[in-house]
This record gives sequence, structure tokens and C-alpha cells, in this order.
Amino acid sequence: MTPPSDDTAFFDETFAGAPLMAILRGMGRERSLALATTAWDLGISSVEVPLQTPDDEEALRAVAAAATERGLSVCAGTIVDPAQVPVALAAGARYLVSPGLDPAVVAAAREHGIPILPGVATPSEVQRAVALGLRWLKAFPATWLGPAWFRVIRGPFPDVRFVATGGLDAGNAAEFLDAGVRVAAVGSALEDASQLPRLARLLR
Repeated sequence: MTPPSDDTAFFDETFAGAPLMAILRGMGRERSLALATTAWDLGISSVEVPLQTPDDEEALRAVAAAATERGLSVCAGTIVDPAQVPVALAAGARYLVSPGLDPAVVAAAREHGIPILPGVATPSEVQRAVALGLRWLKAFPATWLGPAWFRVIRGPFPDVRFVATGGLDAGNAAEFLDAGVRVAAVGSALEDASQLPRLARLLR
């Protein structure tokens, strides 16, 4: 088995606090800033801005700058091409998230010295990631996999930590956390005033 990469220590520290992460997909600069502020004020320190359009790049720059003022870091998500890695870095991302596992993207991230959280959905993908030295992984789509997947996958891969992404909100995040997920990622729930108190309870 390949020894853990330096990414492991980074993610251990980054996700040591709140078990929730905010994903701000396609929201534009102002809305992204507003929801990032909502997340930070709530106690969610980890914020992801998916990088798919020039508008997303502008939003990432703004959110990353605001995060720096708070002593926090922001990640760039939906990294599916090695060419996105330097763009994300230039926009202020401190780490990367991918929907799938692409060794070329992982290699590009390492070449640029930025941690990456690739996505997996099968035991084979988890095994490939472990062989690459990765111990923190994104499980996507989480609601399709279901909480039971995480309980079962811990058997052969007890040292892997998962961030569950895809379809999570205040109503189901606790099920995934109870199943062993280390971090549950939420998105539109941050715009639902009725969900904010429930998210706050999860953080406690």
C-alpha cells in the first residue's frame, strides 16, 4: 500500500472542526459572497466554489479574498482537467475537489503543490485512490450511494475519510455523519432559513 500523501495532514487539519462543508455552485459573485458569509457565521469553515465558467472564477476570487480576511481557506470544485489547476490556484483556491478520480488531475495538483480531494463511488475507485496515496476522498453522489455504503466501505478501507457530496441538506446530513462520513457537504440548504437552525445543531 502506498504511504499517505502530504494531502492527508492538510485535510486532517482543514476538516478537524465542523462536520459540514458549503458548496456554492453557479451562484455568481455577490450571491456566493453572501452564502459564504452565511456559512462562516454559522460555523461552517469549509467552502467550495465549483469552477466551470468565467463567472465562477470571479466568484472564487472574491470568496477566497473574503476567506483570507477571516483566516480561512476556500477550495475550487469540479476540477476535471489538469488545465484548471493553475487557474484555481491563481484565483486563490487552497485545495481542489473533483467529481471523479483522474490520476492526471491528481498529478497536476501535486505538481502545483495543492491538495486535492477526488471523487469516488465504487470500491475499485477507492482502492485506486489509496494506491495513489490518497486518504481523504469525496463520495459522490452521496444520496445515490446512501448511508449504508459508507458503513460497508469502512470494512476494507478503515483509514479512508470521506466527504459526502450530492443531495445533502439539514434533513439527511445526520444520517451520513452517523454512518461514518467525516464531512457532509450542503449547498442550497444555506438559502433556506428553516434549515439554518438544524444545520447549526449538527455543528454542535
